[in-house]
Amino acid sequence: MILPALLAASCAGKGLDVPEAETDAEGMRIHHDMIVLGERLEDPYSVENMTKALAAVYPTKADRVVLPATHLYVRFLPESDAQFRRLEQLGLTLLDHPMDYAILREGDYYHDPTLDKDRITWQYAVVEKDFTFPDGIRHELLDQCYIPGEQPASKSDGLDWAAVEREAFRLTGNADLLLPEDGGTKAAEGTSGTPKGRITIVDSTRGGAPEGVRGVRVSCNCFVKVASAYTDENGCYEMDKRFTTNPRYRLVFKNTAGFSLGFNLLLVPASVSTLGKHGVEGLDYEVTESSDRMLFLRCVVNNAGYDYYAWCKEESPQVKTPPSNLRIWLFSGLRASCAVMMHQGVLVEGGKLTELLGEYASLIKIFLPDLTLGFKDKGSYAEVYATTVHELAHASHFMLAGKEYWDRYARFILTSYVTSGFVTYGVGTEEDHGHCEVGEMWAFFLQASLYRERYGHSGPNFGLNYWFHPQIFLQLEERGLPARKIFQVLDGAVTDRSLLQKKLTSYYPEFKSEINHAFARYN
Repeated sequence: MILPALLAASCAGKGLDVPEAETDAEGMRIHHDMIVLGERLEDPYSVENMTKALAAVYPTKADRVVLPATHLYVRFLPESDAQFRRLEQLGLTLLDHPMDYAILREGDYYHDPTLDKDRITWQYAVVEKDFTFPDGIRHELLDQCYIPGEQPASKSDGLDWAAVEREAFRLTGNADLLLPEDGGTKAAEGTSGTPKGRITIVDSTRGGAPEGVRGVRVSCNCFVKVASAYTDENGCYEMDKRFTTNPRYRLVFKNTAGFSLGFNLLLVPASVSTLGKHGVEGLDYEVTESSDRMLFLRCVVNNAGYDYYAWCKEESPQVKTPPSNLRIWLFSGLRASCAVMMHQGVLVEGGKLTELLGEYASLIKIFLPDLTLGFKDKGSYAEVYATTVHELAHASHFMLAGKEYWDRYARFILTSYVTSGFVTYGVGTEEDHGHCEVGEMWAFFLQASLYRERYGHSGPNFGLNYWFHPQIFLQLEERGLPARKIFQVLDGAVTDRSLLQKKLTSYYPEFKSEINHAFARYN
């Protein structure tokens, strides 16, 4: 009981100004804690209800039209990370709360009260009628559904399925959800009921012009009619389904580049931020530093990750992209960040990680993190961006150096943090300090380099006061040896400063003088 309370206090941005809750298009206040469900509603899209609605709208035709199930409304109870990933790999859009209940209070997540907090909660989905259920994952059939507009027959049978759909809402007691037919909305006018829009964020450090929230999934639903689409580089999205009633919108932080932002307070591998109910024509939404704290952090980290993956691929020689299934955890109540890469198989001592993450550590039981990002006292886009890029630089280094190297590196970082009075990098004399020396030189250097590339100035002194001196790489970059070439030498054999210097001069003999001078200067 204590753990969720501690998590809620820290994840809400303890010690920070919490903005007043926003409202959606229907006046409901949007909160970002746990969803509060109301009564169960009768689903208008069930085969039974759609059949009744068809008979009511077309009494002379209904006896000649047989409504088969087009979809199944089901729920799954995955027991492990592997089972959850298996469901995602099947292309399912999963919701952690039932779709046929009234929402009394909007929120970012839900956990079934009949399940322990350290278990994955029920995952609700709508699947094709001939869906093959995966072996070994518990599932329950909740209803058989007929969702018009998704089966070929609906385009050629001469029936007005929009009218049938509206009648189903009336027959099931959900008429209050319907939009007025003459209300002047785009849907009522017949021009568009397919949601599309743009999700943006403002970076005040760059002058405040909104930029797209890139590669993030926008999901919306009304009962079991579910649609989702990814934003492009400008933050634009467009759904593939037409809605009769205002759907509920959510941002799901599983990026097209492959990484995901989790957790969602409870055990969910990709965080969700609710945006509430909005019009059928779509939603334009702007995130700023005064928005909900976690929503802002997620959008900045999302964009930093999207841009970083793209930067890695841009030119030759390429910097290795982080793993395509990278899992990033965000903490607004912690300061420390770490590239533990546990989801990639790096094994670190659980006790030391427990001391680093404190009350959050129990969450690694099922979903293992790769990067943990602490944002306490980091309020601006630029500060969050810089921290994210630093840890992503580590993730690229991991891809070149390998698991054995990273296991020693991660152990060193966690041991130093716990045993040296919370000095994250130790003092440079401990066992395996060379792994940290090389790794942090690279991460702080790339953090500074990409910060300059984005903001046009040097910005804060990233790591210049530590014993491992990222200034060496900064000086080499100024002399013409770019980050992409420096990265190529950082394999698993380069475990200290002297080996790094030798390999750089071996790879780039034309820069031998500059390399030796830089290393000597910061000896």
